[in-house]
Amino acid sequence: MQTKRQIQQLLESAGIRPNKRLGQHFLIDLNLMRLLVESADIQKDDIVLEVGCGTGSLTGLLAEKAGRVIAVDSDSKLLEVAQNQLEKAENIDFIASDILKNKRAVNHNVINLIKQIREKYTGRFLLVSNLPYNIASPLILNLITGPIRADEMYVTVQKEVANRMTAAPGSKDYGILSVFLAVTGHVKMIRRLKPAVFWPRPKVDSAMISFVFDPQKASGIENMELFGRIVGFFMQYRRKTLMACSKMAGRNIKQILDWAEIFDRSSIDPVWRPNQISPEGYLALTQYIDKT
Repeated sequence: MQTKRQIQQLLESAGIRPNKRLGQHFLIDLNLMRLLVESADIQKDDIVLEVGCGTGSLTGLLAEKAGRVIAVDSDSKLLEVAQNQLEKAENIDFIASDILKNKRAVNHNVINLIKQIREKYTGRFLLVSNLPYNIASPLILNLITGPIRADEMYVTVQKEVANRMTAAPGSKDYGILSVFLAVTGHVKMIRRLKPAVFWPRPKVDSAMISFVFDPQKASGIENMELFGRIVGFFMQYRRKTLMACSKMAGRNIKQILDWAEIFDRSSIDPVWRPNQISPEGYLALTQYIDKT
């Protein structure tokens, strides 16, 4: 692990500075870094994905615990610093690339590497990261919906994302991310984080969050692709009633002749807004639409 001064010296030696556009805010509180790793309870047969590895401060700690660590950073110069610092570690794969091919897909090179490593390590696949702010939400969603699914996630994210992850139906932060996390597992706020624990200091508070995938809960989603389209469609019209939304659903979901019946069977009031539907309500809605 590296102190703030050590990180600054490494960057100065490499002739680089933190890039705020890429969400580069280094976690410098070593106790919080230990808390993140301890919360994950990493075992020697686990595979850990770290996104935004920076100078390798957290990476080294992960490598001590895990069977294999995949460290990804879009900043090749930063990644080179991390590689130099951890050159003696034999269980780290460094990838200089964006983790997301686009907002709907994880980088194919990362997916293929995880599949290869899983042939040897049969433990959990974990995301443990101080996530760059600009990719947190889409990455978490992609690691829920697949094709590579994380068994557990332990991450630091900005407070806005943390609020969306833990939001309840009817709240202003409730949305797509809230629904997917609720129907596939268990999400928990570990610790709220003030800007002072990062360098450079962000302008907003952050939080440390855990998510544990629950196969039994997730088994209720028989058609993940349709479920995603339904939740995404309705949530984009948060201010409209469900019945008003349904008039535009044909070109986005499928032609339904009697939406009133669908809502009734799903125990959903058609005058509700999309953010008033519970995660279970969206599941029921998907099941009835899939059978129509």
